[in-house]
Amino acid sequence: MNGRQQRNAMNEPSARQHFEAANLLHRQNKLADAEPHYRAALGLDSSHPGALHGLGALCASLGRIGEAMELLRRASAAAPLDATIHNQFGLTLLRLGHHEEAEVEFERAVQLKPDFADAAYNLGQANLALGRHDEAVYRFGQALAARPQYPAALMALGDTQAILGRHGEAQSAYEKLLQIEPDNAAARMGYGTIMKQLGRFAEARGAFERAVALSPKTAAYHRALAETEAFHDGDPRLRPLENLQREEALLPEGQKVELHFALAKAYDDLKRTDLAFEHLQEGNRLYRRLIPYDEAKVFGFFREVAEAFTPAVIEANRGAGHPSEAPVFVVGMPRSGTTLVEQILASHPDVFGAGELLYVQDLIEGGYAGAEYPAGLAALAKNAFRQFGGYYAARTGALAPQAKRIVDKLPANFRHLGLIHLALPNARIVHVRRDPADTCFSCYSKLFASGLNYTYDLGELGRYYKAYEALMAHWRAVLPPGAMLEVQYETLIENFEIEARRIVEFCGLEWDERCLRFYETKRAVRTLSEFQVRRPPFKSSIGRWRPYEKWLRPLLDAL
Repeated sequence: MNGRQQRNAMNEPSARQHFEAANLLHRQNKLADAEPHYRAALGLDSSHPGALHGLGALCASLGRIGEAMELLRRASAAAPLDATIHNQFGLTLLRLGHHEEAEVEFERAVQLKPDFADAAYNLGQANLALGRHDEAVYRFGQALAARPQYPAALMALGDTQAILGRHGEAQSAYEKLLQIEPDNAAARMGYGTIMKQLGRFAEARGAFERAVALSPKTAAYHRALAETEAFHDGDPRLRPLENLQREEALLPEGQKVELHFALAKAYDDLKRTDLAFEHLQEGNRLYRRLIPYDEAKVFGFFREVAEAFTPAVIEANRGAGHPSEAPVFVVGMPRSGTTLVEQILASHPDVFGAGELLYVQDLIEGGYAGAEYPAGLAALAKNAFRQFGGYYAARTGALAPQAKRIVDKLPANFRHLGLIHLALPNARIVHVRRDPADTCFSCYSKLFASGLNYTYDLGELGRYYKAYEALMAHWRAVLPPGAMLEVQYETLIENFEIEARRIVEFCGLEWDERCLRFYETKRAVRTLSEFQVRRPPFKSSIGRWRPYEKWLRPLLDAL
């Protein structure tokens, strides 16, 4: 190399200089200018961890996920003790839906740097994606310990505590967030939802009104406000909804769904049934396009369950389960009156209403009913039923150690009544029925939080109801006499005290007059019946489908 070449080489930027230039441009969001500098740095030092990390993050933000993954893997190998790189790699994995791998990277980042608030928050999000809500609560708390005024972590903590039914903790998180960001519409919405579930409706409405004022084009906030009370002529909530409809084309698909369900509620209250059904049909149509539902798979599972729980299997395993008498299962279709029955029982001083628990499904998914449930049930060891029931009883008992009875009001547990009876032979099962057309139309008129994907098409909804009826007929045939009490919603409303006494007696409890005044009971209610169960018994929901009969032919034919 001659002298001139040596001088030119000395004047060329180093890998570090290229990296610093790239970082500056990256922070300024000048991605096209930053990328060549990252690549130049790697050309001079192919294992430069900062350049690998920066270029990986840049590629991830541009949607070049495969390239980002490879670069971040190399960065992680080059700097295994760099928490920032593990965190960035985890974010890319999270975006790809690789939740378990993302969790590992975030855990490594937090181990390396325990006060890394962003990594702890991201780990909580990975936990949530994997259904590990308690772990998520811990990680959001860890993030807040490192950074007390961390709005995203407070919001996530409030939302997660709300999912877990911990209303006080959720309320506290939302209130702390609103002290930091009083104009946070999502926090107002979360706070309002907690107030609604606690029966504090004036506070709920105020929170929803504030959310709408802060974010008037978020249809979900309008729908929450619409649900707080019936619309009346000249209602000030209607015009903003109608104005938003004129801008519907600009809304995301999910918000279009929210808008149509809100308008359907408004027009139904105003007895404008033509408009109400038009919006109801459109909201259901749009949402059905967004969600998966495999009817053949669902019905196949129902058949497998019925085939597995034969009279011989029930008889062979009689008494094999856990002896706890505490559990009470209230089952049926959604919108059939299950919340009312739970509220009657929860008004008794010896009863704890636990709401809609996923514990039975959790145990099934954990393999406690066999690896291929319901297949292979006949070969399951008898002690497996006792173990299943014991785990369930322990987990529910921890919710209310002093209660004689604990009510699990997950309607969909009707699918597992054979398993429930064998695992907990002394548990009470209350099956609530309502007129099929009323039940199904009520389902169709509501936008559920999740899981009820069969409710958004009238034909699918009617066929599901028939499959449910068939499975319930099977349980009547195979369960021993007295294992299940059936309650007809219309009869309960017509002869309330007689039926309420029958329910309480079936649960092995002394009568208590407070069960008649269920609407005065102060407890959280987390279903779409949260307003109805705060009122004395009423008959207006009987025959609810009749004004819409001319549009319901697909449902009625299926039924």
